[in-house]
Amino acid sequence: MEQLFKLKQHGTTVRTEIMAGITTFMTMAYILAVNPDILSATGMPAGGVFTATALASMIATLLMAFMANLPIALAPGMGLNAFFAFTVVLTMGYSWQLALTAVFVEGIIFILMSFFNIREAIVKSIPQNIKNAVSVGIGLFIAFIGLQNAGIIANNDATLVSLGDVTKGAPLVAIIGLVVSGVLLAFKVKGALLIGIVATTIIGIPFGVTSIPKGWSPVSAPAAPLFMQFEFSQIFTLDFVVVMFTFLFVDIFDTIGTLVGVTTQAGIISKNGEIPKVKQALLADAIGTVAGAALGTSTVTSYVESASGVAEGGRTGLTSLTTGILFGLALFLSPLFLLVPSAATAPALILVGLFMLSPVKDIDLSDFTEAIPAFLTIIMMPLAYSIAEGLVFGILSYIFLKAITGKAKDISIVTWIVGAFFILKHLL
Repeated sequence: MEQLFKLKQHGTTVRTEIMAGITTFMTMAYILAVNPDILSATGMPAGGVFTATALASMIATLLMAFMANLPIALAPGMGLNAFFAFTVVLTMGYSWQLALTAVFVEGIIFILMSFFNIREAIVKSIPQNIKNAVSVGIGLFIAFIGLQNAGIIANNDATLVSLGDVTKGAPLVAIIGLVVSGVLLAFKVKGALLIGIVATTIIGIPFGVTSIPKGWSPVSAPAAPLFMQFEFSQIFTLDFVVVMFTFLFVDIFDTIGTLVGVTTQAGIISKNGEIPKVKQALLADAIGTVAGAALGTSTVTSYVESASGVAEGGRTGLTSLTTGILFGLALFLSPLFLLVPSAATAPALILVGLFMLSPVKDIDLSDFTEAIPAFLTIIMMPLAYSIAEGLVFGILSYIFLKAITGKAKDISIVTWIVGAFFILKHLL
């Protein structure tokens, strides 16, 4: 372990690293319940999605451990799975097979970008305020989905949406779960979201929200993953390219933001802001995405919940190795995770939305050529029910406002190209 992970050099021990890995798993294991719940809305079998989620998380996290020696775990990303299900499939009308194809192609491109360092050019070309706004907008979008899934927010012909009947059934159970999870977070309980999901699932039994089949057992052999379910017939259409680019864009900024945040907290980022083995870390993320798509799940990305393990003392890849092993063991507990109703995962979705709001404080609101594009990016994601449309409004408004107010020099060439691409998408 010492030779492999250089524990003494990082001032840590095997025990500390293992406990940190368990903590990271506890804080992000909710994805094993939430991801099948979200992706099954597209018609994908929940059991197959669970297997794909656990396997992809294990593979990507183990790659991070051995390739980059960083205490960062990976799994299918929140927001990206919502875009996959609710925008690409349910709104745009594409099959889930085509959506998996877009994720697969995005992962291949990300691998090439990691080899040739192209990602730096794209990262630098996107305005910083829009980068910050993307996280905030996705957070609101996720929270909105959670509220809808629980029935707290219901469809209304007059006002489009309105408050549901929160005095009984799933909405009431979800609200109770939100209170439980909120209290746990307030007391800084490790694994608060996972504990909240478990507690809400149990609370849902007397309400008739959680249904336990006869002869149910928490342990079973893993369901077959949706292996290589790709559809290449439409990959040369403009819509496909937009979808693929959106997956790529969000994955890039999710990953880089997480790497910077977690390595800074761990004290292993250099004084000039360089992340150790960043190329290997990004490559592990990209390979994880390709493996996840081949197995049948949405884009795999680095998890900010890894910070919980770092807070427990995790400093090396032994932390992520531990987390990866636990994802592997979870494969045999699919009935336990698939028993969880939408009302129990809704509080986790709502609170993950809260976690993603923190970049809002970094948005420059004093310059309206910066503030308006950021605001449109944020507000259009939940209102248009589309992460992609939020990006379109944000980037195009940025280009128009800067050009008209004489600040065209602020617009990079790549941003101009992206803007032209978005215009063509809506004209054709």
